[in-house]
Amino acid sequence: MRPPRRRAVRARGANAARYGAFVEVGFAAPVSGSWATPEHMIHVARRAERLGYRSLWTFQRLLYPAEGGYGEMYRSVQDPVVTLSFLAAHTERIRLGTAVLNLPFVSPVLLAKQLSTLDIVSGGRLDVGLGLGWSDDEFAATGADKRERGKRAVEFVRVLRTLWTEEVVEHAGGFYRVPRTRMEPKPVQRPHPPVLLGGGVPEALRRVGRVADGWISGSQADLTSIGDAVATVKTAAAEAGRDPDALRFVCRGAVRVRPAGAADRKPLTGSLDEIRADVAELAGRGITELFLDLNFDPEIGSPDADPAASLRRADEVLEAFAPGA
Repeated sequence: MRPPRRRAVRARGANAARYGAFVEVGFAAPVSGSWATPEHMIHVARRAERLGYRSLWTFQRLLYPAEGGYGEMYRSVQDPVVTLSFLAAHTERIRLGTAVLNLPFVSPVLLAKQLSTLDIVSGGRLDVGLGLGWSDDEFAATGADKRERGKRAVEFVRVLRTLWTEEVVEHAGGFYRVPRTRMEPKPVQRPHPPVLLGGGVPEALRRVGRVADGWISGSQADLTSIGDAVATVKTAAAEAGRDPDALRFVCRGAVRVRPAGAADRKPLTGSLDEIRADVAELAGRGITELFLDLNFDPEIGSPDADPAASLRRADEVLEAFAPGA
């Protein structure tokens, strides 16, 4: 199986010399709202692969409050692992990522088996993004504990890697216990699929630098100061004796295409030209990868949105930001 093409959007300005010259570009699969149909998933995935995008991404939401309040993009969300397994059968090269799976809701043994299988059926194309979760409803419904989530995350990642790399597994920790057993088959990727962590507070960022293969920003991240988050991760990695330059920095680009020239415009909201300039700026702030995510646009990611109009917008954005275009 051929590796994905690594085309990129070029950075501009003084920051490019400091952080590097390019950012790899991915795209989010339709997983939220009325446009998240099997037909649309296949259409977007295949077109993204054909246009040279590096990756496809999904996100997780289990429940939505009966009284609302989370935002339209969370009302109706497809399962991320099932969606990527489905799309693995309809693509050949493009990488498949979760951004993110909330680790407190499942056991590391169950997730290790599911993701190992996904890596196998996709031919070694999986990127594993994990988060700590934030919805009180989901914690209550899954029986998860919000206490000591940071420590739990560190142990969770350690158990995942052990299950994926060691022939005989045995673990006894503060949160998880695995008796002396074997887990087969192992993932295709060696030593294992990349494990990325989310989070935005300083301690979460430092945890990324100490234990993960990279960082994934959230949909609410302040993109004007994202370089500070990158710097925090890199400093923690160096202090832990790790190579900061080996880490990946993935930005969820919550894109909203709108008329140009808004006085209070936020990054990645506006005309295609304005958004294109924003992408180049993010490369200059240390971001190595960015995926364009239309699911977080309320005009697209809502169950009440027009699915045909959403797909037309996706085609427009896919064409406009095609790597190398």
